[in-house]
Amino acid sequence: MFYYLNGKLTLLRPDLAVIDCSGVGYQLLISATTHARLSAKHTILPDGKCDGKEQLLFTHFSVKEDSQELFGFFDEEERDIFRLLITVSGIGPKGALAILSALSPSEIAIACAADDAKAISKANGIGLKTAQKVIIELKDKIAKAVTSTSYGDSVDIDTGEVLTSASAANDAISALVVLGYTKNDAAKAVKAAGNGTVEELIRKSLALLMK
Repeated sequence: MFYYLNGKLTLLRPDLAVIDCSGVGYQLLISATTHARLSAKHTILPDGKCDGKEQLLFTHFSVKEDSQELFGFFDEEERDIFRLLITVSGIGPKGALAILSALSPSEIAIACAADDAKAISKANGIGLKTAQKVIIELKDKIAKAVTSTSYGDSVDIDTGEVLTSASAANDAISALVVLGYTKNDAAKAVKAAGNGTVEELIRKSLALLMK
């Protein structure tokens, strides 16, 4: 129903944001990741009121028998991963937001590639069995989703460091597999390599794998 909302950010709290579009305030439930990115971009008062500057958030509209909820995401990649997560049995919208609050899309993709259920189970309310179910059901789907929705590198506002996009992580893993490493070893190395472009991730990962 809604693809995105573009208006004035008037309120920001840890779990929600309010976007004013032509005098109508839309409440959107958000992850800790989106909250952090919005906080870095806008002036936020102690009571959560914002500077009212323009902000676009991608959306997902959830309709149930007893409720209607609108979810907001800083970028399309996070929104698309959210939509995949809620297809897993046992994970509703709140569980999906919890995972996206604990891990970035790239970290989720890497955890799935490396069969790292412990990383996913760090999310609030997500047990090890549920995390394993996420990996089993979404491993291939997440790899495709993050590759198709990434549009370049993000940069840390404070440090200027290039942050790893999910597509960069997957491209680096694929390159290492071509070089003869197992997908599991490649994913672990890319995860340990930290942030960077595809080329930087490959270089750092190779250095780790050759030790």
